[in-house]
Formats: sequence, C-alpha cells, structure tokens
Amino acid sequence: MSIYMIRAKKIITVSHIGTIEDGAMVIQNEKIIEVGTWENIRKQYSSIQVIDYTNDVVTPSLVDCHTHLLEFAPTSLYPVTSDTHFLAGKAILLHALSTGITALGEQICGHPLGDFSIEDYRKAVHGIPLNVSFATTSISIGFEKIAHFTSITQSKAVHKKDLVDPFLVRQIAKESEYPGENIFINATPANFTKNEVPKAGELIYTIEEMQQIVDIYHGFGKKIGAHVAGIVGIEMALEVGVDVLHHAHSITDELIARASDQGVQIVATPMGGTHLTPNSPEEILKFIKAGIPVSISTDAYLPPYPEVPWLPYEDKLLKGPDQLMLIANPSMQVLKENNFDENAILALLTNNPATILGKHHQFGRLEKGLDANFIVAEGIPGLEITDIERIKKVYYQGKLVISRPFS
Repeated sequence: MSIYMIRAKKIITVSHIGTIEDGAMVIQNEKIIEVGTWENIRKQYSSIQVIDYTNDVVTPSLVDCHTHLLEFAPTSLYPVTSDTHFLAGKAILLHALSTGITALGEQICGHPLGDFSIEDYRKAVHGIPLNVSFATTSISIGFEKIAHFTSITQSKAVHKKDLVDPFLVRQIAKESEYPGENIFINATPANFTKNEVPKAGELIYTIEEMQQIVDIYHGFGKKIGAHVAGIVGIEMALEVGVDVLHHAHSITDELIARASDQGVQIVATPMGGTHLTPNSPEEILKFIKAGIPVSISTDAYLPPYPEVPWLPYEDKLLKGPDQLMLIANPSMQVLKENNFDENAILALLTNNPATILGKHHQFGRLEKGLDANFIVAEGIPGLEITDIERIKKVYYQGKLVISRPFS
C-alpha cells in the first residue's frame, strides 16, 4: 500500500496545528504527506484508499526515552543464557511495541552477566519495527562494595579511577547516540532490593571529575545526560553543565529555576529509579511551569518505589514499558486540571522524548514530512486511557505492526 488515507474521530497532532476534529492524514512511502480535516483532505485525494477510524483517536505513537530493555531486563525476566539473551530481548521489544511505543532510548551500561558490545545491541534491533537510540554509559551500583561497569569494558568490572580515565570516557562518549544516563552521579539501586544496595545514592564523582567528563562530551559536540538525585548531586550536575537530568528526584524550587535558566531538559521517572522518592505529579507540573522540556519515562524494567500516592502498585515486581501510560496519567491529569492543552500534555510521551533522542525531526508529532508513526486508540494515551488493550492499532513508518483484534 504505497499511498493511503486514514480518517479519525480526531487527530492529536502534538504540533502547531493542535487537535483536528474529524481529521484525515495521508501516508505515502512511510511518511505523512498531508494532515488536516476530512472535509479538506478528501477533496485533494479523492481516489486513494481510505481506512476508517472514525470511532477512534489517532495520536503520535509513544516514545520511552529511558529504558533498560536489552541489557538488564532479559536476565531479570527470563532464565536466559548468552545464546538466548537477545531472543528474550526481542520478545521484550515486541511487548513494548504492543503498548504503542515505537521509539526507545536504551541505556547500555555494562552488565556482569552479559559480555556484549554496543555493536551486538545495535545488531539485535536490526529489522525490528522500532526506532532505538543507544546511550553508552558507565554505571555504579550501590552494593556494600560499590560495583562499577562501563559499556566499553562490557562484563568486566572496573575501578572508580577508570570511570574518569579520559581515554575510556572518550570511547564511551564517541559511541553514545543521545544524552541518556551517560554518567551516574549517584550510585544506583538499579533493580535490586533496598537491602542489597545499601550505598545507593552515594556520590561517585568530585566536581572536578565531572567537569572533565562533561567537557569531553561537549568537545565531541555531544550533549551529556546524568543519572542524578538529591540536592548536592543536582547542584553538581548543573554546575558542570550537564544537559539532561534523568530522574532529578528531590530537586528544589531553586534548582528547578536554575535548570530552566540553563536550558536543561529533564527525564522524569514517576515509578522510581533512584534511592529517593520519584517525581510527583506536582513536581512535574513545576518543571513545565518553569519552561523546562519534560519527558516521562519508565526506566523499565524496574521495581516501583514503595508507598507513593500516585502509584497504584502494591507489589515489588519489575514493571515494564506497558506501564508508561499508567505512571504518566497522574501528572497528565494534573496538567489538564491546570488548563494545559491536550497536545502539550501528550508531548510528554511523544515529542519531548523524541527531542531528547535528537529525533524530533523524524517523529513525535503528526505533521507533513515526518515518519508515519502513530497509534489508533479509544482515547488519548496516558490522559484518557492507561490500559494497553485500548490501543487498537500501532503503525510504524506507515505499516500496521500491531492490531487489536488481529486483522
């Protein structure tokens, strides 16, 4: 099907056009070539096939810009070996696709149980209808004796001094495709239980060491992102010029204002990811009111932070990308209550994370010239619906890749 048109009850474009009631969109050769009202578009393209979704809402497909689906998730979820690791990874990616996600930001940190190179991960996603960007990183895990790994040294543990070795940092920076968790300012709990990681949250770097690392990334013309939580860590990140704060749990109003002044972006993770209480809906509202571009992400697979009022979980089981709409819903509802437009609200799961990935010129909105990555659903994802079963169709580059019911 080289050219076709879809008609929808409404199209949420997440662009300057906004919401189009009784909308239509024309797709040709993987791209959107026209979007507007049904009345106008049908006159221009009267002879092409029309797919009728007039009972449903069409939106950009979702973007989860902070995940660990290919490296840590397979061994956490399946009894895999090195030979079946990526088989499990592909199953996890298919599950993500079924939830309406067509773009991911994957962190490759170095894993003690998987001696895989960044090229192995890139090959693993080849041919899968997902756009995957990789952030190569170093990681410090808060065990009693803090463990350090890097994407370059793979399964081999390294010493703290190696994390600041300019040669190794340059290798990591060269391979990184976007500002993910390139450095862990605080030791991470990862997906371990609290008693297993007693030093989660401990600061890893001095201000001088961080400045050296940031300068290397900027010297390559690349932005750098950091895993960070707590006042001191966030202050350090802002002081040295980190471009993207991942988590930023327990950030203060003063630091929010400073981040805004510096043009810093924030990837919020309401489900957890650090040693501190995750981002609340009210905190995310503060970010946005301060003019900070905010993306909401799962950091999956992850156990939910215990006993926070905006999370519905009563268990500590690992949660995956299917939770993106659910964990975003409280923040999206708060934005709606504060009179934000539905396009601006949906941008937290579409255009803003696409921008983090450096791919906002490819997807994240429904407008002429962009990839035809979109979903057909019973409501606006994250705002009106949270159940993945209510996402009926997922299109990637114009092709129908997920269909409920199968058809």
